[in-house]
Amino acid sequence: MPMMFAATEAEYDILIVGSGPAGLSAAAQAAARGNRYLLLEATEHASDTIFRYQKGKHVMAEPGFLPLRSGMPFGEGTREQILGNWECSLNAQGIAIRYGAKVISIARETADGPLLVGCEDGSRMSARTVILAIGVQGNLRRLGVPGDSLAGVQYTLSDPEEFSAETIVVVGAGDAGIENACALAPRNTVHLMNRNEEFTVCKDGNRNLALATARSGRLTIWHSSFATRIEETGSEPPLAFVFNSREGPRSIPCHRVIARCGATPPRKLLESFGIAFPSSNPAAMPTLSESYESSVPGLFVVGALGGYPLIKQAMNQGHEVVETINGTPLEPVDEPLIRERLRPWRPDAEVREVVDALMRLSPFLGAFTRLQMRELLLESALRVPAEGAVLMQRGDLTDSFFTIAAGCVRVHPEAAPGEAAPAPVELWAGSFFGEIGLLSGRGRTATVSAGPGCVLIETPRTHMVALMDSSDELRSQIDLAFVRNAVLNFIDPDMEPAAIDALIAAGVELRRFKAGQDLFREGDEPDGLYLIRRGAVEITRRDAEGERALGYVGAGGYVGEMSLVDDSRRAATVTATVLTEALVFDAALLKSQLAGNSELRQTMQAKALERTQSNIARDDDSHAASRLTDFLLAQGVGDATNILLIDEKRCIHCNNCEVACAESHDGISRLRRDTGPSFDNLHIPVACRHCESPHCMKDCPPDAISRSADGEVLISDACIGCGNCVRNCPYGAVELALPAPARKRPGLGWLFFGLGPAPGEPQAVAATQARKRATKCDLCASYDGNARCVNACPTGAAFRTSPELLLRQIATEGQ
Repeated sequence: MPMMFAATEAEYDILIVGSGPAGLSAAAQAAARGNRYLLLEATEHASDTIFRYQKGKHVMAEPGFLPLRSGMPFGEGTREQILGNWECSLNAQGIAIRYGAKVISIARETADGPLLVGCEDGSRMSARTVILAIGVQGNLRRLGVPGDSLAGVQYTLSDPEEFSAETIVVVGAGDAGIENACALAPRNTVHLMNRNEEFTVCKDGNRNLALATARSGRLTIWHSSFATRIEETGSEPPLAFVFNSREGPRSIPCHRVIARCGATPPRKLLESFGIAFPSSNPAAMPTLSESYESSVPGLFVVGALGGYPLIKQAMNQGHEVVETINGTPLEPVDEPLIRERLRPWRPDAEVREVVDALMRLSPFLGAFTRLQMRELLLESALRVPAEGAVLMQRGDLTDSFFTIAAGCVRVHPEAAPGEAAPAPVELWAGSFFGEIGLLSGRGRTATVSAGPGCVLIETPRTHMVALMDSSDELRSQIDLAFVRNAVLNFIDPDMEPAAIDALIAAGVELRRFKAGQDLFREGDEPDGLYLIRRGAVEITRRDAEGERALGYVGAGGYVGEMSLVDDSRRAATVTATVLTEALVFDAALLKSQLAGNSELRQTMQAKALERTQSNIARDDDSHAASRLTDFLLAQGVGDATNILLIDEKRCIHCNNCEVACAESHDGISRLRRDTGPSFDNLHIPVACRHCESPHCMKDCPPDAISRSADGEVLISDACIGCGNCVRNCPYGAVELALPAPARKRPGLGWLFFGLGPAPGEPQAVAATQARKRATKCDLCASYDGNARCVNACPTGAAFRTSPELLLRQIATEGQ
């Protein structure tokens, strides 16, 4: 077979650097091909990647749908089994491997010469091609907070059995963090910190393992938690792990902190080899061809260092690159699967052509590596909707993220009451939408329909969140698009792209606020414009009667523009009602942009005037609109994402809503129509509000309550009936109830002979033997269409809405 080598003679055909899964697989194939090769390993044992796993770790063979291409064996099993199998295979195949060979330089003396590889011990060798398979585990990310280098803070875990009777904080809810926490849990008190609201960057098996360990009471999981510092206590235990949780600042006394924060490529080393990167982002992966060749001819990069850390995929890459070097390139093993996904759109196109074309469409898609783009296509659905088809409706609780592969979509801004709808905003190929729902977890903020030639890549939220967590560049691009789309949706749908870019260029900072924390207070000097990316805020102003509610702004809205436009102090206090993230435009830079951009200044002035008039209307209002806002916010409406309300002017007290709810849920009604607070004709019955940061989820021993990506707060069958959720819900929306009994007719023996249970007795017996479980509204998640209580109302008195829509309507009618 012909080989793709330089003409100049070299000591080796192939040098393989790193004996991880990719390197071992490449060496096995090079041996099978009869190449002159050598496998270099910096440590004293093969596959340092797997060797560093904790003892007894169960290794998955994912992705399950891909076959394995390798001369080395690999299948699901423990760390020890896999290492043992590889050791046997190394010996059986006589793999040429040199230990203790740490590579520090790769270069060419002449343009057509061999690659010269230098090691730390001073040895040098030459090769026509080099395969880099060194992974990223030598460059572990640190916590990046004060105290992250104290004694007792570690970034790996080898043997969980070394520790017992300790309090241990594990930071990071990826696979490594979960596995470490669960392995430590039987002999220690363990706390697992997850910065997200849900498990998004781990395998399903590990997610289930974490939840099961938490249900057993051996593990405490802290979602939406961020480390702030680690302190020495001077006592026992010696450390205090300080962090921000959903409920505010917390501190956990502990013996050690194990941070599993991932790793970054050894960029300086790779750049010294001449390898180029697509951007200056420290987390960026090197620029590679479809055959894994870097910007240095003959120097290939495979495995985690190329952006794909899964063992099976890395082994396939090692095998494939050796075939490419030998002049017999193989079709990537995922090629048929991706080709099938693309068939409705590009049935005859090569996958490589489509991937390259997509990556050229925009900076967002250009932030993907080729491997990540292939993964995106594998994990997503391709849609080719008809022009005019509605892709999502404002207020929908759906969670897909959409990338526009071709054509365009039309974003339909909401019309102000009494006004014609603004012209739709068109987004073209390379753009994306759905990022507000992706980042905030709230309902859709706009209606979007398909334009001409529309082709969409629809990605599940969990996969997109995992991609964002693996790439700072992707997250940055999504944040920028969030700002652009929010400006179009909430500031000015007609603003020119140049004006939007000027606004963004003023500088943006991400800030987080816990529930009850002020973003700013009335009378403060203005420090910026706050665009709410996640969560919600309440706006209040002090008058003679105390704090008075002026409004409520949810994810996608903004606050703070009035002081910037008229150069005055803050006219109101803005407070986070739940855990909130805001992108803040710096005041000084924004003012300079306003001064030099008349279009932007006019837009902001108009919006500020609109809000000022709204506030004046509320101050002068005598028919209780502002008091209604006060009432709703005082009743915790700001917690909600979806709240049930009843218009008492229309309600005829037929009780159809409760009956429909009971019939849909095994005879147990999940709302109480007659109870709950009222203001004039507006009644808030007792029913779940599906809070953005659900109170009921706190202190749930089996972790049976979760907030789905669609917004529903659901209770699983894991509920043990402890009642913590009932006590923690401030709105009385959760109760303990017996499961519905089986409905059996009494037998004729009772009727004629007095034998057997009487009518009602079977139910009573079943109830006494059953265990009570928590129950609450689930938004009729298992049924199509609207909630049954709303559908059953004959007069339209019952309706469900979001706090944003409700308070906006009250503000409009109050004027």
